[in-house]
Amino acid sequence: MTAEIISVGTELLLGGTVNSDAQIVSEKLSELGINVYYHTVVGDNDARLMDAVRIAANRADIIITTGGLGPTYDDMTKETLAKAFGKPLVLYPEEEARVRAWFSGAGFSFTENNLRQAYFPEGSEILANPIGTAPGCAFHSDLGGKRIAVIMLPGPPRECRKMMYEQAAPFLKKLAGMGEIVSRTLFIFGMGESAVEDKLRDYMRSLTNPTLAPYAKPGEVQLRVTAKADTHALAEEMIAPVIERVQSVLGDAVYGVDIGSLENCVLKLLRERGKTLCAAESVTGGLIAKRITDISGCSDVFRGSAVTYSDRAKIELLGVAPETIAEHTAVSEQTVIEMAAGALSKFDADYAIAVTGFAEGEGNTFIAAAERSSGKDTFNFRFDTREIPLGFDRERSRAMAAHMAFDMLRRMILAGG
Repeated sequence: MTAEIISVGTELLLGGTVNSDAQIVSEKLSELGINVYYHTVVGDNDARLMDAVRIAANRADIIITTGGLGPTYDDMTKETLAKAFGKPLVLYPEEEARVRAWFSGAGFSFTENNLRQAYFPEGSEILANPIGTAPGCAFHSDLGGKRIAVIMLPGPPRECRKMMYEQAAPFLKKLAGMGEIVSRTLFIFGMGESAVEDKLRDYMRSLTNPTLAPYAKPGEVQLRVTAKADTHALAEEMIAPVIERVQSVLGDAVYGVDIGSLENCVLKLLRERGKTLCAAESVTGGLIAKRITDISGCSDVFRGSAVTYSDRAKIELLGVAPETIAEHTAVSEQTVIEMAAGALSKFDADYAIAVTGFAEGEGNTFIAAAERSSGKDTFNFRFDTREIPLGFDRERSRAMAAHMAFDMLRRMILAGG
C-alpha cells in the first residue's frame, strides 16, 4: 500500500513554520511498511486543496492530511475533503459535548465557531485528541473509480504525533490486515552513511522480510530493521539474526539498539557500573550538560558541568595552570587534559569529559576522557583529538564535538569492563 501526505497551511509555504508533521507521519508509515512517494504542501485554499486531493487519489491508496481542523474560517480541510469524496458534513453529538466540556473545564468561553470541530464527513471514525480541541477522523470512499482511505490529523506537531501513533496507526494496521509489524533501530557513530551502505549493500538488497534501511542523522547513522509477522514474538525472532549480522559487520561502531542517543548509551553504561560523570566545556558552551540533563532522572549519574569559555575561567574554576595556556594555548591537548583533571577533582566524579576548540574556521577541537584511578587524586587519562573540518558552522561543530566526547567516554567505559 502507498500513502500520500498532504500538509495544509499557508504558514508552511511562507517558511515561517517547519513542516514537522510530514516527518512524524512518514516515520510511522515507514515503521508500518507503508510506502510514501509524495509529500504535498497546500495553502489554506479550498480549490488548490481539492486539486491536491484528486492528484493524490490517482497515485496513492491512502491520503493523510495534517492541519486545517480547527475552528476558524481558514480551517477548511474537513469541508474540502468531504466535498471531494461526495460526503456531507454531519454533527457528531458526542464530539459536540466533548468540545463544550473542554472549554468549560478550561474556563474559556465557548463560541459557536468551535462547533466546526464536531462536524465530520458522514461515516467517519473519530480519532480522539486528548491533548487538543480538534479531533481527527478516518473514512473510506471512492474517488476516480478507486477505493481510498482518508485520515485527517491536526496540525500542532504534538497533537499530530500522539494521534498518528495512538489512533491512526491501529486504523492503518487493521486496514491493511498487517498482523504485527515490529521495528528495531541500530545506532551507529564513527561511520558515515556511505561507509555503512558499502559494507551492507548486498545484504540489505537481499532482505525482503525483515527489511533493513539506513537513515542518516546529524552526526550519525541509524539502521532500521522491520519485520512483518502474525505475532510480535515471531517478528522479534525474525529481526534478531539481522541485528546480529549488522553488529558483526560494523563492530563497535554500533553503540546500541533502540538506545536513542549516545548520551543515553553513556548514562546506561554508567548506571550499570554504579559510576558518576562530570564535564568541562569550552567550545561546546554547555551542550554536553544540556544533552545529559534532557534525560529524565540523570541526577543519579551526572554530577555537573563547568562551562569555562575564557582562559580565566579555565584557570580559576578548573585549576588549569596559567603556564599551560601560555605555552600551549587554551586550545591544546595539554589544556584539555588539565580541564578533565580539574573537573574530576571539583565534582568528585568517576569519569569526566572535557572539550576545548574552535567553533568555526581553522583549528582543532581537543577532547579528553578521564577516569579516576584507585587514588583519590590520581587519574588515568585516555586522550583523543579531532579536527573539525572547514565548512562546519558553529552549531554543527559544537554538536560534533559533543558526539565525539560521548563516544570517547563510551569506549573508555567499555574498555574498563
